[in-house]
Amino acid sequence: MIIANDCVVAFHYTLTDEAGVEIDTSKGQEPLAYLHGHGGIIPGLERELAGKTIGDAMKVTVQPEDGYGELNPELIQAVPREAFQGVDQIEVGMQFQASGAQGQVQTVVVKAVDDESVTVDANHPLAGQVLQFDVSIEEVRVASEEELSHGHVHGAGGHQH
Repeated sequence: MIIANDCVVAFHYTLTDEAGVEIDTSKGQEPLAYLHGHGGIIPGLERELAGKTIGDAMKVTVQPEDGYGELNPELIQAVPREAFQGVDQIEVGMQFQASGAQGQVQTVVVKAVDDESVTVDANHPLAGQVLQFDVSIEEVRVASEEELSHGHVHGAGGHQH
């Protein structure tokens, strides 16, 4: 079976940056499973997996616009220190949950701290990066009606409910 919309795909991967530094891997774990054509993985990788089948292996380069997007400078802002009431020590690299413009919860990372403000970044940590994937396809199958109605994979490597 070849990978097409509404198929369940399970694959092993190693993700590296442009310098070859490993960012993430599925080695030693269950393969990652997703429902093809439903936005469960980044668009650039999903597009490259279309038409492949079990046993195929490939290296895929994904540009920022097809991955986690370009860095958006509007998502980096200085917030008054008072907004962090109850937090005694704020350090670069700390993560906090914040409300986005439409009320959605988003993670922000502290980029700088001074006496007056805390500079936070709400960009995805991989925004602006060229991503290198080394992928091997382990399973391709027809999605169940329940998976299609829920919009995600159930079972190993997928959603457990």
